[in-house]
Parts: sequence; structure tokens; C-alpha cells
Amino acid sequence: MGGPVQEALDALELVDHHCHGVVTADLTREGFEELITEGAAWPGISSFDSPVGVAIRRHCAPLLDLPRHAPPDQYLARRAELGHNEVHRRLLTASGTGTFCVDTGYAPDRLTTPPELAETAGATAYEVVRLEGVAETVAAKGVEPDDYGDAFQAAALEAVQRPGVVAVKSVAAYRTGFDLDPARPSDAEVTEAARHWLTRGGRLDDPVLVRHLLWTAVDLGLPLQLHTGFGDNDIRLHRVDPTHLTDWLHLTTGTIPVLLLHCWPYQRQAAYLAAVFEHVYLDVGLTLHYVGPARARAVLEEALEITPFRKLLYSSDAYGVAEFYRLGALAFRRGLAGLLQDRVDADELSLSDALRIAEWAGAHNARRVYRFSGPS
Repeated sequence: MGGPVQEALDALELVDHHCHGVVTADLTREGFEELITEGAAWPGISSFDSPVGVAIRRHCAPLLDLPRHAPPDQYLARRAELGHNEVHRRLLTASGTGTFCVDTGYAPDRLTTPPELAETAGATAYEVVRLEGVAETVAAKGVEPDDYGDAFQAAALEAVQRPGVVAVKSVAAYRTGFDLDPARPSDAEVTEAARHWLTRGGRLDDPVLVRHLLWTAVDLGLPLQLHTGFGDNDIRLHRVDPTHLTDWLHLTTGTIPVLLLHCWPYQRQAAYLAAVFEHVYLDVGLTLHYVGPARARAVLEEALEITPFRKLLYSSDAYGVAEFYRLGALAFRRGLAGLLQDRVDADELSLSDALRIAEWAGAHNARRVYRFSGPS
């Protein structure tokens, strides 16, 4: 590793434009292994025996005063000895992240709030509002079907007016997939769909109401984050190819930034959308710590084959464990630096252009999209 591009990326304070909090308690081995997989800690199969488990032992162990590749039992014993607060402090600060945009909408465990995360990392944090959570809160409070549309829009507007909110997010990928009618639903359609959903209860997974949610996001005027591609087994992967959104993107051209999160294995499809729609951006967060630093470059190379350089963002999508902040940032820095430096060495890219692209992807693109302050 090395070279001027790597040095520049290592020195850059990243903007992690999509992540979550970390747990606020010490973890058992079972609890830790559950949090480092999108699957489960199945009997007889350890989450440490995976690319991300190996990467944790290789790249996080030294930050806990352990040798590289420390065995899982030794790693977890040292983690428990230090306590979660110290582990979080070491790993978060080692990520070199200066700004976090925190999705607060999924927290089955007690997680740090954006201010708590920022304090631990010595950084700045903003909030991302998950719109499905807003809709489900409206339903839980009780609402008549013909009032649901207006009630949801009012609640969403109130949520985004909280101090520190910079974006909204939808997990339509989990609820319906993207093969939806792209048109804005009528008031009558929303009322009828709400009647069925409110009667049966449960999470928001009605296609009409998901469409209404996406169009409400457009009306709110903030950047919209959309989970695409890889996720847990609640995803039907063939339905979350972001190109299913093409007709909707035509209809929303000229409105809000649409930020495609994670994308794997559809990073090339996401790149196409970013190349042909002015308001589409992408990242390969979540993917990077699961493939590890050893394969991050391969994913980034595919994402950058045709993507305009001002369209690539950095995110970790870290959830629960601070190891993912460290690994996501490390994999991004190494993968991007490696591919850019090779292009410089092959005279396909000037060094000044490579340094500019690195700064854009690591921080400046996100600052421009979200309109928060930072180095110019």
C-alpha cells in the first residue's frame, strides 16, 4: 500500500452518508456474531468463519492491543475486558470519519443516538428519517383510512423539521421491491389501500402506500436514500435491482437527489442510473465491510466503470458494532486509492484528477448533496 492517492485518502476525514448507531451494552459471543452477519449465527457455523469475520480479526484486533488474526475467543475476551465504550471509541476514531448521517429508524436493540455517536467519535452527526417508521407510527396512533394520506404527510413533514435532519430513507426494497407502478397514486387509491392495511395491521408493505410514501419523499424536498441490493433474507433480491426504478426516475427528474445505497450485486446497474439521471447517486456501503479490504477494489471498480465521479458517495451502513465503521472506511480508502493510483501509473489519469476524485467520493460529494458545511 502507498502512493500519493493513498496518503491523501488516509488523511481525509470521511463523510459516512448512511449508517446506524452502535449498541450501548457489552455483547455476548452470540450477540456479537448475530450482528456481524446479514444471515444468522447458525448452530455449528460461526460468523467469524466468513470474509467479514476474518477481516475483523485482521484489521480490528490490533486496535484492541491484540496481534493480527487473533482467534475469536481472544478477540471477544479482550473486547469484554475493555468494555463497549472503549471499544467504540477506539474503532470509531480509527475510521477517520468526520461526519455521520445516521438512520434512526431501525433499532430493535438500544443504539446510540446521533449525538452520542458523534461524541464517541469526536465527530459531527446528522439524522436520516426512515419514512416507513413514520407511517407505522401514524397507524399505531389510530387514523381513519380517508385521513391516512394527509396524516402521514403531516407526520413526515414534522419529522424532517427536527433539528439535524438532512435526509429521508425508504426500505421499499424490503417491503415490496421496486417493480411498482411508478405513478403517484390518487387520493382514492391511498384511502382504499389504507383501509386494507389498517384493518390487517403489521408493517407497511402495501404497494400503493409504498408508492405514496416515495412520492411524499419527493414532496418533502430532502435527499431520499433507497436501500438497494444486498440485505438480510427479508429481501427478494431479484426485485431490488434499482433499474426497476427507471420509470419512476423519469417522473422525478428535476426534483430531489435519489441516493442508491449498497447496490451489490447491482453496482453496475446503479452506475448506469447514475450515468443517465442527473439526480441519481450511489454508494457501495455495507458491501465493503462484508467483502473486506481484500475485495473492496473489485466492487468499486465495477461501480466506477461509467459512474460520473461526482456521483459516488461513501457509506459504511455500520450497525450495532463499531468494527463495521473501521472496516468500511479502511476498505473504501484502500480500494479507491488502489484503482485510482493504478490509473495514474498507467497515465490514464493525472495525479491532480485522482486526488480530486478521492476527495469528492470521500467527503465533498456528500456535502454537496446534503448541503451541510465542511471543507471546500
